[in-house]
Amino acid sequence: MDELKTKAAVPIPPVGAGGEQPVHKTTGLSIAEDLTENNPPEQTLEEKLRLMQRMSDPAYLHTVSMSELYETVYQSRPPVIDGLLYSGTYLFVGAPKVGKSFFMAQLAYHVSMGLPLWGYPVHKGTVLYLALEDDHRRLQGRLYRMFGMDGTNDLLFAIYAKQLGLGLEEQLKKFVRQHPGTKLIIIDTLQKVREVGGDKYSYANDYEVVGKLKRLADDCGICLLLVHHTRKQQADDKFDMISGTNGLLGAADGAFLLQKEKRTDGSAILDVAGRDQQDQRMYLTKDRERLVWELERLETEPWVEPPDPVLEAVAALVTADRPAWGGTATELAAAPQTDMKPNALAMRLNVRAGRLAAEYHIRYENSRNHAGRSIALTLEPPQA
Repeated sequence: MDELKTKAAVPIPPVGAGGEQPVHKTTGLSIAEDLTENNPPEQTLEEKLRLMQRMSDPAYLHTVSMSELYETVYQSRPPVIDGLLYSGTYLFVGAPKVGKSFFMAQLAYHVSMGLPLWGYPVHKGTVLYLALEDDHRRLQGRLYRMFGMDGTNDLLFAIYAKQLGLGLEEQLKKFVRQHPGTKLIIIDTLQKVREVGGDKYSYANDYEVVGKLKRLADDCGICLLLVHHTRKQQADDKFDMISGTNGLLGAADGAFLLQKEKRTDGSAILDVAGRDQQDQRMYLTKDRERLVWELERLETEPWVEPPDPVLEAVAALVTADRPAWGGTATELAAAPQTDMKPNALAMRLNVRAGRLAAEYHIRYENSRNHAGRSIALTLEPPQA
């Protein structure tokens, strides 16, 4: 394909417990070496025309081979909170008055300030909180009690918003355009923005509601956190207690479930599940004076990906004294301790470029010019 000739880069760290979360849009594609190292030949004009004809066929099905996947550097985005919250769309669910809004305020404040949450590193960014069940007076009192006078202009609130399908998407996209540093948008609650009418509680409708918001979050490169309620009935799988059908969770990237044994308890359990992260259970206690949630203990320790010796060897070529390296995959494979063939090394870096950026702050580029394909490694300062 013609796009296989374009330049690729991963300038920002990945998401997900495994270190990477490809998204559907790419920054371009990359591949290992010149044609003598098993690279696909360039397409001729005739081949391009045949491809265009196939794509015009109504029955055309676009496919990508396993090899093409390995030859592609997918765009990735930094997490919002390492090991806890990533770009995408998540549900935050709990019974009414269990403390969800206080948790949302705490989360929003930490992200807007870049303050660690319970030891989890937080990546600073602008936060929009749609507090659709509150008014400004209540927000003011809650925030003052929780955080005192230490305010921030990077945390913005709205107590009114349009509904989904009736202008909400346009409002949120415009906000992100006006605030390009946006990392997190909280909608409290999902019910306040659902369309009026229709079969609201079918699987298809629930899936479509969250699906629309997920497309928006993915297009904007942000995290969208949807506050929702649980049903009264208990279930063996706690996430089956989410009010509505399984379509809500099915379309979301993950969910948080906040529960108390008794409404008057000062403690709660937070269960976390997602596509790109380790399932977790956290035991929380509430500071009765400040009304913030504190982590008492984790049921299991977070999984940490083991070191990658190949990335370590590649990263050793780029230092503060030598912040850039450039050459072919053959030259890179000749570096000490890589012990890989040039084509395999370049493909590995295509797949692991996000981790190289996240852990070593090295930008990886694999591009093509008239002289062939070349690799560039550039040291960049850590992102917030």
